[in-house]
Amino acid sequence: MASRWWPPALARRLVPPVRRVSSEVTDGNPSGCGEDPRSATKGRTTEILIMEDEEEVSDIDYTVEVNAIPQSSHRDGSIYRGMRRSGWKRDYRVADRSETRLEAMMFSDPTKGMKDCCNMLQIFALELAKIPGDNGLVELYGYIAARDEVDMLLNYVVNICRNDPIIVAQGSLICMASGPRRGMELANCAIIEYDMRIKRGRHERDDLQLIDGAKDFYITSTWNRPFTINIRGNCGGAVGMTLACLHNAVEATVEVLISELHGSFNMSLRCFTSRFYKEIRLFDGVVIESCGLKRYLVAVMKMSFIRLKFKVHTPSSSSKSKLCCTFKAKTNGHNTREID
Repeated sequence: MASRWWPPALARRLVPPVRRVSSEVTDGNPSGCGEDPRSATKGRTTEILIMEDEEEVSDIDYTVEVNAIPQSSHRDGSIYRGMRRSGWKRDYRVADRSETRLEAMMFSDPTKGMKDCCNMLQIFALELAKIPGDNGLVELYGYIAARDEVDMLLNYVVNICRNDPIIVAQGSLICMASGPRRGMELANCAIIEYDMRIKRGRHERDDLQLIDGAKDFYITSTWNRPFTINIRGNCGGAVGMTLACLHNAVEATVEVLISELHGSFNMSLRCFTSRFYKEIRLFDGVVIESCGLKRYLVAVMKMSFIRLKFKVHTPSSSSKSKLCCTFKAKTNGHNTREID
């Protein structure tokens, strides 16, 4: 295990933000919203609203306990054995540890023959559901990645290096700021591969395994509504994953840039997709200079919406500014909106 290559660290979890909101796959005029003459994309409109906090509503359909596919452990190496005999290991090329080379935003200027939309997986949140034998703060590292039929390569949802672990407690959300790099397609089947550990000492051999293995997702009757799976480890740990299988969906890329800054401020950015109440946490942090957030990938059902919810707080003021931007999904194109 000590000789195995680990992909680059999650790193750069604290990155800056806001002035211009750019969303891929956006177009149209949300219901009840007139066209804004400042919209940067002709024929495309964006809704900008100042809103109070909304009542939290849960649309999680159910929760199910799941175990890893047999013979899929990284720690004992069983995931790399029996490639010829195991169809899923061969088909999804699990011995290839390369990260997907396909980038986001491929629908902005689509090539000929590209599919307009497809079935997609959207992961809303990851939670440290159970820590084996310990309820205090722990140092967590490892990865969760998807393999789909687009290129079978690793598409990281979370990728945290052992040298830069995150500190979390039981019940804490696991930051997903590192990924995914592109949308996760669900044509016939997709594989979620994971190897997450709790750092316990100087050496990797001393660390405690949290979850380890792979889980397959097939075409299911549970479409277009979020549900939660508890991925259980062999040592008593568990990670909760809230996700949805979206039918007829498109890939949206959200990019937030800041061009002017008058003092530092705290900001949170949440995304709501396909009319679900379950939020996707894109950013929580302090902005100290003009810069830009990384690009965020979100799956959204065709002809539905994504909604971005900003909360900004300056240290010198007790008040918080709240803002929502709504974008209607289409199969290609982009929209840029400047916020003063």
